[in-house]
Amino acid sequence: MARWQPDAPGRLATAALDLFEERGYENTTVIDIAERAGLTKSTFFRHFPDKREVLFGGGTVAGLLVEGIAAAPPAAGPLDTVAHALDALGRTFFTVDRREFSSRRQAVLKAHTELREREALKRIDLTASMIDALNRRGVPSLTARVAAELGTLIWEIAYDQWIDTRNSEDFGQLARQALAEVRAAGGVC
Repeated sequence: MARWQPDAPGRLATAALDLFEERGYENTTVIDIAERAGLTKSTFFRHFPDKREVLFGGGTVAGLLVEGIAAAPPAAGPLDTVAHALDALGRTFFTVDRREFSSRRQAVLKAHTELREREALKRIDLTASMIDALNRRGVPSLTARVAAELGTLIWEIAYDQWIDTRNSEDFGQLARQALAEVRAAGGVC
């Protein structure tokens, strides 16, 4: 690939995923990833701090969730506000063209402890971002925390279903189904 082609972060993520599948995470270097993407090591580090981060979107998901929470209707309750953000995330990030990549990515994460740990930290960051965004909407701290924690659970349930390449449902639809299931489970508990 020529160096001038657009979407360097996407090309680096695809190259990294391919190499992690072919060689394993431990046997792949930043230089390997950059070369496979047709870029330089310097370009890699302009977009990602390390090879772990190349599979985690650099905060894109958290930013989209925060924007979705801010854009929710003013009268929406805290959990419906989070659901609104998950709908927006499905329309803008978890699109049909990303499903196969996301499914492959998840398989690589499951195979490597270091990447699973990074995923857990990202989940904590996502939850904290949602709490902050809900607080800015005037949601009390404890309520914001509960809504964000449930939102993270809903996101995980929907994501696990969405990455199944045999599934044809949209992420937003799966998130709404997961929300209904979490609400029903809450009533039973």
